[in-house]
Amino acid sequence: MANIGNVWVFIEQEGGTIAEVSLELLCKGRELAARLGVKTEALLIGDKLGKCVDKLYEYGADTVFLAEDPRLEPFTVQPFAKVIMDLIREYNPNILLFGATMKGRELAPRVASEKLAGLTADCTSLRIDDFEDRVSKKSYTDKLMQIRPAFGGNIIATIVNTWDDPQMVTVREGVMKMDEPTPGRKGELVKVKPALTDAETVIKVIERVREDKDVNLKGAQIIVAGGYGVGNKENFALIKQLAEVLGGEVGASRAAVDAGWINHDHQVGQTGVTVRPKLYIACGISGSIQHRAGMTGSKKIIAINTDPDAPIFAVSHYSIVGDLNTVIPQMIKAFKAKA
Repeated sequence: MANIGNVWVFIEQEGGTIAEVSLELLCKGRELAARLGVKTEALLIGDKLGKCVDKLYEYGADTVFLAEDPRLEPFTVQPFAKVIMDLIREYNPNILLFGATMKGRELAPRVASEKLAGLTADCTSLRIDDFEDRVSKKSYTDKLMQIRPAFGGNIIATIVNTWDDPQMVTVREGVMKMDEPTPGRKGELVKVKPALTDAETVIKVIERVREDKDVNLKGAQIIVAGGYGVGNKENFALIKQLAEVLGGEVGASRAAVDAGWINHDHQVGQTGVTVRPKLYIACGISGSIQHRAGMTGSKKIIAINTDPDAPIFAVSHYSIVGDLNTVIPQMIKAFKAKA
């Protein structure tokens, strides 16, 4: 069998802080690499990032490619893509994983286009398996199964890239399990000197304007989410009251966000945030596959809906068939009495 390249993970960082999605991908990369019998390698690109290296080892990196240059901070896509392409040509990885973030979605297509490689976006699951192409009558071993919702989330597609390596994907934040780190774990450090010309660093970021989010759904242990069944923007006050009483955050379905009842930062689902709280209360949410893709990892799910056949009841641990305008006040009263 031909030599199989290693599994690479692009490490996204800001000010020396590693993004959670990159640590999640390192853990998944380690799983894929173990299945293939190869190494997990991290691409750390920017400036003054040496303090991040040990953490990458602890989360599964066998090798860290460290490319440091003042011209690589802050992030701009062209020089980052150049550094990655130079590394790909030299080391020939088998798999390359990016987070499906603003940076990842900008960088991965640029690299794929230059490499003439396939790229699957917004994957929700990855595994290694054999594949038989019935059209070309060819068989492939140990290919990356790239799994993502398709056709508006109505089906789950498994995509296989039979082009030249690397097999490239972007992966949504929160869909891969992040394992506990191994303190003191060490690996190999490969320092890379970026070969950048003035033309490749012509873009300069003059100013960045940031706006802090007023909600942190990913870190919430309790989420109370409202859907189109809430009825109107005024009724969303009930959702907020229950969340406040329980000490949780407010979530929403896409239908509620599209109706203008709450902003997009609160959206849970395929086009929102993937969450795994200890408790998820779905109020007036029918439970489309797009929404369920973002919350089925919750430890306990309570669903409130007037429709006994609502799809959300198929994934809920506790189902309440009733009007949320009646049920929620009773829940608030009961919790306050117990508290």
